[in-house]
Amino acid sequence: MEFTLKPLPPDIDPESKTVLKKLASAHRHLAELKGISASIPNQAVLINSLSLQEAKDSSAIENIITTHDELFKEDLFSDFTKNAAAKEVARYVYALKAGYGLIKDSKVLTNNMIIEIQAKLENCKTGFRKLPGTELKNQTSGETVYIPPQSHDQIISFMNNLETFINDDSLSDMDPLIKMAIIHYQFESIHPFYDGNGRTGRIINVLYLVLKDLLQIPVLYLSRYITRTKREYYRLLQEVRDNNAWEDWILYILEGIEQTAVQTIAMILSINDSLLNYKQIIRSNFKFYSHDLINNLFYHPYTKIEFLVKDLSISRLTASKYLDMLCEAKLLRKEKIGKSNYYVNIALYDILTRSDG
Repeated sequence: MEFTLKPLPPDIDPESKTVLKKLASAHRHLAELKGISASIPNQAVLINSLSLQEAKDSSAIENIITTHDELFKEDLFSDFTKNAAAKEVARYVYALKAGYGLIKDSKVLTNNMIIEIQAKLENCKTGFRKLPGTELKNQTSGETVYIPPQSHDQIISFMNNLETFINDDSLSDMDPLIKMAIIHYQFESIHPFYDGNGRTGRIINVLYLVLKDLLQIPVLYLSRYITRTKREYYRLLQEVRDNNAWEDWILYILEGIEQTAVQTIAMILSINDSLLNYKQIIRSNFKFYSHDLINNLFYHPYTKIEFLVKDLSISRLTASKYLDMLCEAKLLRKEKIGKSNYYVNIALYDILTRSDG
């Protein structure tokens, strides 16, 4: 409780032999992920499918729970569905894609961008905290374990320092993966918003990897790893505050990068194999094969007639006919919500839900 947050960079030498060994391994797997994701012809397919997965996992850390089915329906019928958790998770996808769009062109990640990401995530524009009273509590006991900076001026000062640390490498020559671990710790410790700090911080993680050209597109998400190691995640954050235990925290993040890269590579390869299989089957058996059709089927785990009408410039009757024929071929499964039909990409749904195991 006596801990006082300090500006970056921290006064540490994080490059022990243990850290350097883990760092090399994490970079190797991350480079493999970058290469494989870049080889997929339509990267928008990966961005959409994997961001839906990340949105579900990141929100679950904050006890915002939804199912794949509810989330995919929300993607189709946002005006019709009433599931509040699914709507909140869907905003995460919107915020993440907005953040990627912001940094892709500007090549920087500023405080204004972070505020915009959080505003889209929370669907409100409150900006950085202006009122004192925020405390971080032990999720089990309810005991206050950490009090972040309280005054608005302090928060602005720390966030300006963080912005410089993110964008100006002359401030520190540490490896970018080590810097990512430090950035995540610092952001969560500043806790600059009234709500959405955890999810915003996890979006910053992957945007930073893209910013540093360690990935071309945002496809590495640590939320699944954090969910599975949630107690350790919070313990190690607090250990840095209490005991300056940077090495354990950095090793934890590097292990997360490595594990997540391996899992994501497997998922991308499965998606690509399924896409090529669908392509071969449709091209061999139907006259209506097109790249636009394949992209539509794999961009949306669930699709609907309106998407085909728009993406393929065809009539509703023709779109309905195509989708029903693909159901007969057992590539899609037809379902209904209210009076509306939707169509499940069986292979893609199995890949995305299989990763829950």
